[in-house]
Amino acid sequence: FLPDKAIDLLDESGSSANLSDTTLIRLGQCRETLEMLKKEQDDLESRIASSPEDVHLYEKQAELRSRLLRAENELQLLEAQNQPTRITTEDIARVVEMWTGIPVQRISESETEKLLHLEERLHQRLIGQEEAVSALSRAIRRNRAGFGKKHKPASFIFVGPTGVGKTELVKAVAEAMFESEDAMVRLDMSEFMEPHTVSKLIGSPPGYVGYDDGGQLTEKIRRKPYSVILLDEIEKAHADVFNILLQILDDGRLTDSHGRLVNFENTIIIMTSNAGTTLKANAFGFGAEGYVALESRVQTVLKEMFRPEFLNRVDEIIVFKELTREEIRKIVDLMLHDVIGQLKNKGLTFVVTDAVKDHLASKGYDPKYGARPLRKTIQRLLEDPLSDLVLSGKLQDKTGISADLKEDKIVFDSL
Repeated sequence: FLPDKAIDLLDESGSSANLSDTTLIRLGQCRETLEMLKKEQDDLESRIASSPEDVHLYEKQAELRSRLLRAENELQLLEAQNQPTRITTEDIARVVEMWTGIPVQRISESETEKLLHLEERLHQRLIGQEEAVSALSRAIRRNRAGFGKKHKPASFIFVGPTGVGKTELVKAVAEAMFESEDAMVRLDMSEFMEPHTVSKLIGSPPGYVGYDDGGQLTEKIRRKPYSVILLDEIEKAHADVFNILLQILDDGRLTDSHGRLVNFENTIIIMTSNAGTTLKANAFGFGAEGYVALESRVQTVLKEMFRPEFLNRVDEIIVFKELTREEIRKIVDLMLHDVIGQLKNKGLTFVVTDAVKDHLASKGYDPKYGARPLRKTIQRLLEDPLSDLVLSGKLQDKTGISADLKEDKIVFDSL
């Protein structure tokens, strides 16, 4: 915490800047050379005193004096050229990147610009769920602007059926806010259904196995305080785990088993739940009014599952709808972009007809699992046959390949 962390940061930044200053490096090398020559001169004078008749020693002495003179002149010149090292914001940003893993461009970039264009960034990865993305973005901006309790981290509950983009949106938030999916700490709450599992979050007590390892949650946040925390299937967590979460959601701080205070102020906490997933959006009508009705019904279900003091500390409950056929089709385009890029790296163009895309969307969509089977469908129907063609050498001397649908089957032709 301040001010010692700030002083350490300036000290490390100054050392790093000095190491990249070529004049300062040459100055240090010149001083070392001068010290070495002076020591050599002292040794030579001692040898002359013991052997004054040795003519070669005097010749060596004259040569050494000449080298000393050149070294002194070079030192004076470098000292005249040397200027105090100035530490820039980029220098500090690089050290913070080294300490926290947050890329330089994320630190240097104005967070205001990032927040204002958050919806646009999130939709680069997530198809559909406009209401969910808008609600999430508004809540994050509100929290970052300081409207709310001081030190309280932004917190959300994502509610919706499987395969509609809840986890994908969490990854998109980590990338948009902290420039990397690696800035995500994921915990499956089905592993925290017993009271003793609280120790897995904050660390084992002294004398118990695992005490030196630290907690799965506290240790990761202590090392990377700028992170998105994903608590999957939050309804499965034990009541004692909720007591720990209440402290984090309210104060933004938690003491681990070593007595260290871990700061959660810069985290974004996202919990997922399957509560109310049997509710169908269509049953409440279409458009904004239908979404509001669905949201109201889901909140009623959540109030029956969770304690009021827990729900009151959550910034926003984000409701996800089932994906439409049109949105599934757009997800196919998004996933095919990766396949096209991989073939492009091999020097091949890949053309996919609309008929093939519609076929993949139809085969890959499951009302029960949403878009989850889509990735495996693309792997099975596209990537596996393409892998065979590449490995067999049939695409050698070819500029590309096309995929078309004939008699309900995908066929490939070289270009």
